[in-house]
Amino acid sequence: MKKEFKPGTMLSPVPAVMVSCGEGEERNIITIGWTGIINSEPPMTYISVRKSRYSHHIIEKTGEFVINLTTEKLALATDYCGVKSGRDVDKFKEMNLTPQAASKVKCPMIAQSPVNLECRVTEVKSYPSHDMFVAEIVAVHVDEEIIDQNGRIDLSAPGLIAYVHGEYFGIKKGPIGKFGFSVMKPKTRKRLNRQKHQERVKRNREMRKGR
Repeated sequence: MKKEFKPGTMLSPVPAVMVSCGEGEERNIITIGWTGIINSEPPMTYISVRKSRYSHHIIEKTGEFVINLTTEKLALATDYCGVKSGRDVDKFKEMNLTPQAASKVKCPMIAQSPVNLECRVTEVKSYPSHDMFVAEIVAVHVDEEIIDQNGRIDLSAPGLIAYVHGEYFGIKKGPIGKFGFSVMKPKTRKRLNRQKHQERVKRNREMRKGR
């Protein structure tokens, strides 16, 4: 049995990201849950921002922003930047977040974030409560700590978080399947499991050496 509810924003989980925008005294951070990828080539994303938010006019004016992925360590700052207004406080200062120069846009990245996506607005779609800023991802920055020796990015390492109907959840448990695993040939599955085992043994060996 299912119980029907009135229409609402019940799509969960959603990313919990800190979006930095503006520069100088006008720089700010806003926490956004409504974001995602909308195109591959070129890579395109969007953020939906309530019209009354302080960051809205900044992004509207500058046409750029940075999406900063968040972690369990950044959960407090993520929440703070979502409930406090940049009209009243300097969120970088209050949350001890370090502004870091981006390479393509003028607004700062958040240094403590493991992944930063520089974005340039290409289109604005207006809705009753929010405006959707559609943007091209023009640069991506990744912490070297989560890049392995083969150049692969391990997004399970930093402990990313998601937002689920009013609460923040860690997604540290790790993958339960790789894209296409439902149709994977037994031979391929064996090979991948063997590779995983070898990588795990190698990591443990390196950890023991570092003690």
